[in-house]
Amino acid sequence: MLATVALAQLMVVLDATIVNIAMPSAQRALGFTDNDRQWIVTAYSLAFGSLLLLGGRLSDLFGRRRMFLIGLVGFAVASALGGAARTFELLVAARALQGAFGAVLAPSALSVLTTTFFDPKERARAFGVFGAIAGMGGAIGLLLGGYLTENVSWRWNLYVNVLIAVIAVVAGLVLLPRTGGTAKHRLDIIGVALGSAGLFALVFGFSQAEPKGWDAPLTWAPLAASVLLLGAFAWRQRTAANPALPLEVILDRDRGASFLSILVAGSGMFGVFLFLTYYLQATLHFTPMRTGLAFLPMVVAIIVTSQVQSNVLLPRFGAKALVPLGMMLGAVAMAWFTTLGATSSYWQVLPGLVVMGAGMASIMPASFQLATLGVDQRLAGAASAMVSTSQQVGGAIGTALLNTLAATAASHYATAHGPVSPGVLGAATLHSFTTAYTWSAGIFLLGAVLSAMLFRSRAAREIRVAERVALGAEPVLAH
Repeated sequence: MLATVALAQLMVVLDATIVNIAMPSAQRALGFTDNDRQWIVTAYSLAFGSLLLLGGRLSDLFGRRRMFLIGLVGFAVASALGGAARTFELLVAARALQGAFGAVLAPSALSVLTTTFFDPKERARAFGVFGAIAGMGGAIGLLLGGYLTENVSWRWNLYVNVLIAVIAVVAGLVLLPRTGGTAKHRLDIIGVALGSAGLFALVFGFSQAEPKGWDAPLTWAPLAASVLLLGAFAWRQRTAANPALPLEVILDRDRGASFLSILVAGSGMFGVFLFLTYYLQATLHFTPMRTGLAFLPMVVAIIVTSQVQSNVLLPRFGAKALVPLGMMLGAVAMAWFTTLGATSSYWQVLPGLVVMGAGMASIMPASFQLATLGVDQRLAGAASAMVSTSQQVGGAIGTALLNTLAATAASHYATAHGPVSPGVLGAATLHSFTTAYTWSAGIFLLGAVLSAMLFRSRAAREIRVAERVALGAEPVLAH
């Protein structure tokens, strides 16, 4: 069953990067413009980010197995439509449909783990695998996307999801327990509408920051609207009879710290996947396939470290020690990347990748596990949706912020070192990468401070669990 859920999680996570590798080939085949190509990514992230809360609540109301299978089938159909698309408009529509079904699939997959693995050792192992996939999925997307684009066709970057989904659906039908939901409770339509609209405005605003600029109405107006909508959503959750996101899910100290850690890690990670990909291809002249292979040591570091952390170190030292440590490792890796230059070799890139892999493996499994630990089973979907929302919003913030900072740094460098020449432009590009890495290091350092302050110690958490049991709360997930 763990393998089934892991396959579904991998399909959702790798889709965030696998299509990026295919985009130049898709652009040549379908003939869309540079200004239009952002919508291949944005359509997916908008639908995915804005519908996560709805997807999580549907999982609670109508059953996790049912929504898991619906999400898998829908994601596969949308992927097939995108792979077969003959026009730009159909490709964008398929990507949006992928995002919509991904918003159903991601929280239901995590909530299946949350409500299935009760034994502390089994739970640690399950969340170690799940967190590792969340950390390495982007790198796998680059590797697989590079191979498929170079050796088969850009369309197979979408078709591959169909193959994964078929395996996961068959396994899910056989292995997943038939548990019902709580459909007798009504869905808070107003709350869902406010939350989805607020998240849509938030993700859209950040997605427009890089192409339009922070001072553009298409950037600041949606961001301002998101503040108002999400504020109204929070007020609604306090008064609704059946809230879409019960506030108890996010007000618990450990869960809040977990959501924040996932958001920070998602923001900082784009310093690796985005700018290091450009560095390898534009400066070191790697092919897409070779670029994907270059990230393989980070994938291996995540796999190995996540199992050690989840099964050995996390039970002994707790998230209060491991998550800040992971943040510090992320900061060290980013600082290392600032030393890369035009004449650097891959062997100078490698240490930073390994350290980053160890850092992400220290952050993600622990944060994923505590984000859903102790939550009532009837709210597992809502808590799982917040995990995916944190990851999605973090990625949107990281992309917008780091892209803007890098573009500004490149422009200022070129102006200060004019006249413009290929040498100056190359140096400006490297300076922009260094700026992005530096800010990413700062993001991770901030995450280290916040996570160290917010996570409870193991002793404090045990007291909290005992109090919940004494008050009659569901103890089954409070290991």
